[in-house]
Amino acid sequence: MTIYKSEAGARLLRERYLDALRAWPVPHDQVRVPTPDGETFVLVSGPESAPPLVLLHGSGSNSAEWAGRLPALAGAFRVYAVDIIGEPGMSAETRPPLDGGRYAAWLDAVLDHFAVGRAAFLTSSFGGWVALDHAIRRPARVAALALRCPIGLGPMKKGFVVKAVLLALLGEKGRRKSVAGTLGEPESSPVVEHQLLVSANYRYRTGPFPVFDDAALARLTMPVYAVAGADDAMVDSATTARRLTAAGAEVDLLPGAGHHLPAAGDLEFLTRAVANGDFTG
Repeated sequence: MTIYKSEAGARLLRERYLDALRAWPVPHDQVRVPTPDGETFVLVSGPESAPPLVLLHGSGSNSAEWAGRLPALAGAFRVYAVDIIGEPGMSAETRPPLDGGRYAAWLDAVLDHFAVGRAAFLTSSFGGWVALDHAIRRPARVAALALRCPIGLGPMKKGFVVKAVLLALLGEKGRRKSVAGTLGEPESSPVVEHQLLVSANYRYRTGPFPVFDDAALARLTMPVYAVAGADDAMVDSATTARRLTAAGAEVDLLPGAGHHLPAAGDLEFLTRAVANGDFTG
């Protein structure tokens, strides 16, 4: 089954992404990487000699999510903004199972294509789950992890799905209220408008995301930073913060913030990782 609800919807979301690419804020190369799970679209920017940084966006998104941050990131890193497979970007629609290491193998193929043996990761939501899975399975390949609203650490809030279903019954007004509540954004926000467009045309994954146990988190040998919204309507951020802190990570829990966060702390953390020599080896 296609990840889109219609051919017209697929074209609409692709055109929106192409518009974003035409306005990309930094010089870049667009690379299509062959992998065992299908072609993967990667935007490469920044000095070739700079430390490598991989960007992984959230569910229902693509690398356009990072456009506003690229000027700062590409000034300090060789940036690889990767469209995750099975999401509404320019990569293959393949959706591997979330257990068994397929996503880690897929990321290996992407890194190998660019001859990147070890990189830092900056991630959002589901991208954080993908990066954590890779870091747990391939710790030698991950120099540092910066996680924004990561999933897979605290449980998804049970009331979230029920509330979303009930609000959806109210039509457009209910759906707008649901998306705004999830993101922690005003109903008039452009971010809410975009997510409404995505949800109208894209099929999100169903079913729970696996939660990493304490033994898995103990295998995170690299520096880890996470930032999450204290008022996230979807994820139990307090549990996320507690578990990551216990695993030795730096954690910022932002009061009043939801699942959509302002830039906070991650670039400083990554710059410090470079200064500390965490990218060597």
